[in-house]
Amino acid sequence: QVQLVESGGGLVQAGGSLRLSCAASGRTFSLYTMGWFRQAPGKEREFVARITWSLGRTNYVDSVKGRFTISRDNAKNTVYLQMNSLKPEDTAVYYCASSNTYRDGSYSYQYNYWGQGTQVTVSS
Repeated sequence: QVQLVESGGGLVQAGGSLRLSCAASGRTFSLYTMGWFRQAPGKEREFVARITWSLGRTNYVDSVKGRFTISRDNAKNTVYLQMNSLKPEDTAVYYCASSNTYRDGSYSYQYNYWGQGTQVTVSS
C-alpha cells in the first residue's frame, strides 16, 4: 500500500503562483510514476503532469506547458507541482496519484493510489 497526502492548495489571483506537494509513504520503492490530475466542477478528471521516480522524466498537458513544473525529491518521497501564471481555468481540485505499473501513464486508470485532493482556486 502507498499513502499520498497533498498540501499547498489555496486561493490565488490570476497571474499568481502556488506550489503543491505530495508526500508518499508506505511501499514507495515499488513506484514508477507520480502524476498530478485535476477535476473542475462538472468536468471529468484530467491529466496535468507526471514524473518518473528513477529518471525524472516529465510530461505535461498542453494547457500547462511553460507554466507548471513537476519535480521530485526522492529522499523525501515527495513530488511537487509548481504552478505559475495561474489562470481562472486552472481552478480545480488537484489530485496526486502514483503508479507501480506504468512509466508513461496519462490516464486515471493507470494509477493505483490517489491522494485526497487539494483545492486550487484562481480568481480573475
